[in-house]
Amino acid sequence: MTTVTDMPRAGWLRRGDIALRTLAAVPLGYAVSSLWGMALARILPMARAEASITGGLVALALCAVAAMYAFAARSGVRAVIVLTLLGAVAGAITWMSIAAGGRA
Repeated sequence: MTTVTDMPRAGWLRRGDIALRTLAAVPLGYAVSSLWGMALARILPMARAEASITGGLVALALCAVAAMYAFAARSGVRAVIVLTLLGAVAGAITWMSIAAGGRA
């Protein structure tokens, strides 16, 4: 049972969760979608211009999906963790492509 003294704390926790979700949605979602756009532009088996355009279009859709996921996740912390892991995978793919001498 909640008491009157628990009410302000619950309000601040909710505000903090919404702020964390907003930070996960906007800057982190943009970073993740940009990393996936770069990774796709490097690994897609097509001409450079076509791969860049395809990567950019997919990144645009992923930015919206990341923002929706940030507010659909169980908690703001989970949204940050999942988006960070997805960004790390895309960064690793891009880095390995560069290190292997892939598309320049």
